[in-house]
Amino acid sequence: MQTTQNVTINYDLALLRDRILAFILDSVIVGITVLLIANVLFGLVLDLGLSVEFQYLVLAPVFTFYTLVMESLNQGQTIGKMALRIKVVRIDGEQMVFTDYLLRWVFRMVDIWMSMGAIAIVVISSSSKGQRLGDLVSNTTVVKANPSLFVSLRDIQQIKTTSNYTPQYPDVRHFREQDMLTIKQTLDRYLKFHNKAHSEALSQLTESVCEKLQITVVPDKKVEFLRGLIKDYIVLTR
Repeated sequence: MQTTQNVTINYDLALLRDRILAFILDSVIVGITVLLIANVLFGLVLDLGLSVEFQYLVLAPVFTFYTLVMESLNQGQTIGKMALRIKVVRIDGEQMVFTDYLLRWVFRMVDIWMSMGAIAIVVISSSSKGQRLGDLVSNTTVVKANPSLFVSLRDIQQIKTTSNYTPQYPDVRHFREQDMLTIKQTLDRYLKFHNKAHSEALSQLTESVCEKLQITVVPDKKVEFLRGLIKDYIVLTR
C-alpha cells in the first residue's frame, strides 16, 4: 500500500479461511449474547407485563449492529477478528473512519446475508487484494495483524549511525527504496521457505545487486551480504 505521504506499507492479506472462521466465531458470540439477554428480558416480560415485541426491539440492534460497532470502536477488529489476528484497513494506508466501516457494513446484506456468503467468497477469491463488494466500495480490505511486533527503547538505542558504523557498500545509497524492499522481501521468503525456488531467486538477486554495485566476486554468504546491504542503506539514507 502506498500512502499519500509516499510511504510503502506491506501487509499480508488475511486468508479466506480466517475471515470465515472469524465470522463464525462472531456469530456464536452474538448468538450467546442474544440468548442471555433474551432470558433476562423474558423474566421482565412476565414480571412487568411487557409485550413480546419489546424483546425484539432490544435484541435486534445487538444482532444487527454488532459488527459495525465493534469494528468502528476497535480499530477494524471484532472479537472474531481479534482471535484470528486479522483486521480491516484502508487500501491507501489512511486511517479508517466511521463512514468506511459503515459502507462495509451496509454491503454485508448483499455480500453475506442475501447470498449466504457465496458472493463474498467468490469476490474475495477473485480479487487480487482480497476484497468483497463492501471492501471495494469503501476502499478497504482485511489483512493479518501482528501484535507481537514491537520496537523497544533498547532497539532504538542500538540503531547504528555513521558515527559508530562504517558502511561496507556506500554505493547502496543510490538504490531506490523499492529496490531495498525487493531485497528484504526476497530474503525474508528465502529464510521462511527454504526451498529450491527461493534459493535460486536469492542467487539471482545477489548477482544482480553485485552487478549494480560493480562487485566482481559474488559473495558465498548471500544472506549475510544482503543483510549488510540493508543495514548500510538504512544508515546512509535515514
